[in-house]
Amino acid sequence: MITRVSSVGVQTGDQDQAVEFYVDKLGFEKRRDEPMAPGSRWIELAPPGAETVLVPFTPGLVFACDDIQATYRELRGRGVEFTEEPAEQPWGRWAQFKDPDGNEHGLIERG
Repeated sequence: MITRVSSVGVQTGDQDQAVEFYVDKLGFEKRRDEPMAPGSRWIELAPPGAETVLVPFTPGLVFACDDIQATYRELRGRGVEFTEEPAEQPWGRWAQFKDPDGNEHGLIERG
């Protein structure tokens, strides 16, 4: 089942500008920066020692879990609508779902 909030997304039009602000001005550390879709990257920023990271991108919230397949089956059984089924990604196993207002949220299992 869901164990914690893994990351919080921040909408940005310029990922490099967002990284500069959070790292250079607020003192966050860049923990991850990997290519994602064409023209975008998966970037994780956090204050030193923090568990939850900030992601300058979408979706809004990413929830961590220990077993994504079991969590996916359980949540689907409860009527949660998934827009992306669990799949292997460079940063871990990933799925995406909608809340009742149509907001997209992620579900991640890291290896």
